[in-house]
Order: sequence, then C-alpha cells, then structure tokens
Amino acid sequence: MSDEGRALLTEREREIISGEADVTDNYRYKVESTVRNRVKKKLADDVEVLKEHLPDVHELVIEKVCGDDVE
Repeated sequence: MSDEGRALLTEREREIISGEADVTDNYRYKVESTVRNRVKKKLADDVEVLKEHLPDVHELVIEKVCGDDVE
C-alpha cells in the first residue's frame, strides 16, 4: 500500500472489482456491495466535512468527480 493510503477503494477492492483478482462470484458481489454501501452511507458526509473544513480538498474532489461539468 502506498504512503497516501486509499481514496474510495482499497487496493484489494480495486483488484477485485476490476477482475484482476481471482475470487469467487459471491466474494466479488460482497465487495461490490460493501463499496456501494460505503458510497450511499458515507460519501456525502465526507464531502460535507471537506467542504466545511478543507475547502481546497473539497474543490479537488468536485473537479475529479465532475470534470468539466462543474459550474
């Protein structure tokens, strides 16, 4: 793992979701479900904390996620 840690996915989740890891379909589904729930339940809260306390990082997130669609 790099010194920076992770963003949304762990290195292992990235390998599993991308199909690089040799895992069962059931395990892949479990990992996908975990990531889906993380996005649904935690992402908005994290973005709000960044917006309030680290606006420069919040702006980076918006730029990366929205690209040129940012108003």
